[in-house]
Amino acid sequence: MAANNLPRLPTELISFTPECRRGFVAIGNFDGVHRGHQAMMALLAQRARELGGRALAMTFDPHPWELLRPSGAPPSLMTLEHRIELLKRYGADEVLVCRTTHELLKLSASDFFQQIIIETLDASGLIEGPNFFFGREREGNITLLKQLCEKAGLSLDIVPPILVADQLVSSSVIRSLLGAGQMKEAVDLLGHPYQISGVVGTGMQRGRTIGFPTANLTQCPNLIPAHGVYSGRIRLDRSYPAAIHIGPNPTFGEQESKIEVHILDFTGDLYGQMLSVDLQARIRGVTKFADKEALLTQLHRDCQEARAHFANPSIHQG
Repeated sequence: MAANNLPRLPTELISFTPECRRGFVAIGNFDGVHRGHQAMMALLAQRARELGGRALAMTFDPHPWELLRPSGAPPSLMTLEHRIELLKRYGADEVLVCRTTHELLKLSASDFFQQIIIETLDASGLIEGPNFFFGREREGNITLLKQLCEKAGLSLDIVPPILVADQLVSSSVIRSLLGAGQMKEAVDLLGHPYQISGVVGTGMQRGRTIGFPTANLTQCPNLIPAHGVYSGRIRLDRSYPAAIHIGPNPTFGEQESKIEVHILDFTGDLYGQMLSVDLQARIRGVTKFADKEALLTQLHRDCQEARAHFANPSIHQG
């Protein structure tokens, strides 16, 4: 079918081309692209290889909650760009970004299935998780999806829930862990480091005067973990270990919460640049030290631990 004859979607579908039709599709918000989402991508890629067609992940931007309940929408676990990158890393040939509109959210479950899955995507099959809901007010569930797929002659695979150390993997659980500063546990459920991004701004310059210069991140769009010092890594010309301080600096009487990134073994000017930081584990909480010397002693320990985490392949999965 010619591109100009494709059925019209009630919203914009990014990256959609005629070659995407007749593919295998997984639909979801995929916030965090955690181990459950990765299992879906693996099966999606497998079905596409076995039966022919593209492996397509369709996600939404912004999150539907931001339109339906803007005051109660949870903070995102990642930027859209990072979500697309990871979905492709774990198996999707293409990521279709569906721009969420009120018109889209008013579609009934049956209309959503007919207009998007059948008429627009002309899907060969679907891969979903057990808690997939679709259509107006989330009226469509897996039971209805099975009925609609059977009637339309589409295959449907349901990926079972994923457990890690008896903990159900979900975006909401990961948000709770990050909010409690349990970075290692969150990373275990994610299956990759937790990434925060921001523009490098100008700080107090105090770190430079004591031998620990920092890049201060501003305008961070996704969830910021609990206050503390974290180990991490930065990808610039290569990967560098980093120690990241999130929160106020009580030793110097500062109450404002900041994100300060000390990049080990790196010298250079990053002001005004967008910087992404992969957080791996929490080293300690925010502490008020008796004097500058006590602070410096602890900062050296923090950097040693950050180096150890960086050198441990099991810490920075993905």
